[in-house]
This record gives sequence, C-alpha cells and structure tokens, in this order.
Amino acid sequence: MWNSFVAILLKEFTHIIRDRGTLLISMAIPLFQLILFGSIDMTVRDLPTVVVDQDKSRESRVFMDELRATRTFKINHVTPNPHDAREDIIAGRARVGVVIPPDFHDKRARHLDAKVLVLIDGSDSTASSQALAAANGIASKVTVEEIHAMAGAVIPGTSAGFSVQPIILFNPDGRTANYIIPGLIAIIMQVVATILTAIAIVREREQGTLEQLLVTPINPLGLMLGKVVPYLIIGVADTAIILTAMRFIFDVPIRGNLVFLFAMAIIYLFALLSLGLFVSTISSTQAQAQQLAFMFMLPSILLSGYLFPSSGLIAPLYAIGRCLPATHMIEIMRGIVLRDAGPRELLPNILALLGIGVILVGMSVRRFRKVAL
Repeated sequence: MWNSFVAILLKEFTHIIRDRGTLLISMAIPLFQLILFGSIDMTVRDLPTVVVDQDKSRESRVFMDELRATRTFKINHVTPNPHDAREDIIAGRARVGVVIPPDFHDKRARHLDAKVLVLIDGSDSTASSQALAAANGIASKVTVEEIHAMAGAVIPGTSAGFSVQPIILFNPDGRTANYIIPGLIAIIMQVVATILTAIAIVREREQGTLEQLLVTPINPLGLMLGKVVPYLIIGVADTAIILTAMRFIFDVPIRGNLVFLFAMAIIYLFALLSLGLFVSTISSTQAQAQQLAFMFMLPSILLSGYLFPSSGLIAPLYAIGRCLPATHMIEIMRGIVLRDAGPRELLPNILALLGIGVILVGMSVRRFRKVAL
C-alpha cells in the first residue's frame, strides 16, 4: 500500500508540474480573488455630478464646494440649463444632477427656506441612496451651523439654512429587480457565450482534427469567424428567451427601443465570443480553457459595476474593469431598459464593445497563424 501511494503521489505531482498553465492558474486565482475582494470599497466616491447653477452667486459656489468636500460628488459639468442635467444622466455621463434655483442667494440672505433640487439616477440603487444621504447631510450641517451662528435670534416666519428636494429618476420605487436583472442578463450571457467558444479550438486539438485543418488552404480569419457565428446565433436565441422572462416573469419594463437592445446584444455577444475564442487559442486542454474562461467571470461581476459601484475601485482595478465587455454591456442594458437611452447617449460603450471584439479576433487570428507555422 505504501509503495503504491508513493508511486501515485509522485506521478500526480509530475503531471501537475508538467501542466504549467493549470498550475499557474491554480496559484494565481486565490491571489487575484484576495486583491479583488480586499480592494472593493462599498463607500460611493466621486459620483459624476452635473450642477445647474441658475443663481451664479457666492452662495451657490460655496454650496458646490460643500458638495466636493464630501468626496461623494465629483462635479464634471456646471451649466445654467436644466435640460443639460437630465440629458447627462440619461447618457450616463452623470449620476446626480443638482439644480440651484435663481433665488438661492436671496432666500439665504433673508433666512428663508432655500430649496435645492437633486436629481438622482435610480438605476443604481447603491449610489442613489448614498448620494441622497450625502446631500441631506450637507443641508443639515449648514442649517445647524447657521442656527448656532444666529444664537437663537431667529425672526418669526423665517428659517435657517436650506433643504434638499430629491427626485429619483427612472426607478422611483427603488425596486431591486429593475436594477439587478438588466445587469444579470449581461453576466448570464457571458457565461453561455464565453464557455462555449473557449473549447472551440482546443476540442479540435484534442480530437486530432486541428492538424487536418492546418494542412488545408483554409483562411485563419474565415476559421475564426466560422467558429464564432454558430455560437452567436445560439446566444441571440438565449438573449430573446432571457429578455422575455425579464419582461413577463419579473415585470421589468423596457423603456428603450427593443430593436436597438437586440443590436447591442449582438455586438456584446461578438465581443464575448471573441474573448472565448482567444482563450481557446492559448489553451492546451479543454479543462484549462474552461478554467481561463471562468477566471474572467469574477472580475466581470466585481469590477463591472454590477454589484458594487465602480467609483469605489482603486485606479488599477477600475482600468481593468473598463477593459471587460460586461462593464459596457451592463451600462448599455441599464441605459436602454431603465433610462430610454439611445445610440447617441451610449456611443462610448458601443465603440468600446466593438473595439474589444475586433482586437480579440485579431489576436486570435494571429495566435492561430503562429500555431499553423
């Protein structure tokens, strides 16, 4: 028994050492998971904010400084036009819009209740709740400071400080399904598309048919596209089923254009299939290809803004998240389903998905040509 145990033990260690790809993945994944989970900050920071300053007074500038001091808001755009605030929120360029009325300074000077309108993107429930709490915190802080400064000498019929009038856009009820399910669809599509194509080239190698393909006059780009298109058709069918379930089972309304949504799903599937194909070209076994494909799942869930606001990530992880197809598709899904966003508002995300797909297909073709040589 002891001799058998030692022999099998040495044999397994020999296999593990020889399969360096699998060994590297098994050692790298725990470290990568630790870095991911340890670096996520649930506190929302630097929410893109647009300020509609209709007062243009010293008081409005002080209020904007108070917003910046919380580190919850990052003012990217100051405009006198209220329509700009809603357009920026629909396009995803801003998560919060603050409207300072033209009588803000006058009411503050006469110790009347000065109200500030705060438009909050309800398609991100975590960010919206913290943004509302931060805005109310500023109003309470200023009010308490002014009451102490007046030392109780409040004139009857007046009030100190100002109040915040919040309006939650696109998901006023704060329904979790409206926020979670559109992003969940992007994650589910990644599982189906990436895993299916990750074994496409590896299966040919393990079955011994790759050598037959290499000796034929087949074009590498034609081979890659031929591998992708069947899974693309399957992915489109899965998308139709998932969207139908979202609408009629979970009662999530689709406010945007359904044809545009399907077009974005096709672009996203192309990017995912290209990722799976690239994984297939750098893997030597089907098991290794599946492990590499699953390795992309955790970053796609944690770094894409699906569960946690991406504003809470450190700069390197935020940059990695922007390179993942799921990040852009989640923003597109929430934009179309909740905010009725169109191609003009979502153009940066569309271009990012197309760029990722084209780059990965090019890398797969180049890798396959190296194998052929």
